[in-house]
Amino acid sequence: MTTHDLTRPRPATNGGQTEATETAPPTGDGASPVGFLDPDDCFTRPFCQTPFVREHLVRIDQYDLLETELSRFAGVVISSHADQDYLYRHRDVIREFLDVGGVVVFSGHLATRWLPGAASFVPRDIEDHADYVVSEVTPHPVFDGVSMDDLTYQRGVAGFFARGHNPPPAHATAILELPGGEPVVYVDDETTDGTIFAHSGNDLIGFGRRETSAARVPRQLVSWIRTESDVAVGGSPEPLRNGEDRR
Repeated sequence: MTTHDLTRPRPATNGGQTEATETAPPTGDGASPVGFLDPDDCFTRPFCQTPFVREHLVRIDQYDLLETELSRFAGVVISSHADQDYLYRHRDVIREFLDVGGVVVFSGHLATRWLPGAASFVPRDIEDHADYVVSEVTPHPVFDGVSMDDLTYQRGVAGFFARGHNPPPAHATAILELPGGEPVVYVDDETTDGTIFAHSGNDLIGFGRRETSAARVPRQLVSWIRTESDVAVGGSPEPLRNGEDRR
């Protein structure tokens, strides 16, 4: 986790990529854009230079959070490398976005209590590589057509997808679990008026570089965010869809 003690946003150094302060790239169907909250480190900087980001996301420098109108986004994807101390100090901004129907997606080990309803990361006791095996307990559009083996193993090595879990609230829906029943991906659409999609491993939004079925995840994640969001184009919340299963 990167930690910075800053009170004002710092300049972005993203090489000219689309910023939240500029016009978002068109979605082609009139849908609100999806933001990527970027800590601008050595891991996320190359990702923000990819065609996928230019075509599907709007980069938001993490330290511009207080100056960004989040309500014009369908959802915001938060990197596993985010400065969680900063997010904790400004957790009300995340909560306000969720409470107008926004979608927040987080991958990583939760270190501070900035994500509504979630508890801090709990590592799993590992005795064998089979302890890392991921199983799908609730079908979800983000993982449609994705082999669980392709999530569990990367070039034959297990453990990259999840090595523990961020304990969710009791009402959350577990999507993927480890062998001990630990939910490593869950959806929570009850703690707030929006939807939280939480994963306890490396950034799902970066899986497009893989040469397996796991490469389907980033595009399906962006598509699901736009479908799931209750933030209307222009920043006004839409009425909640009574009785609709949004998981």
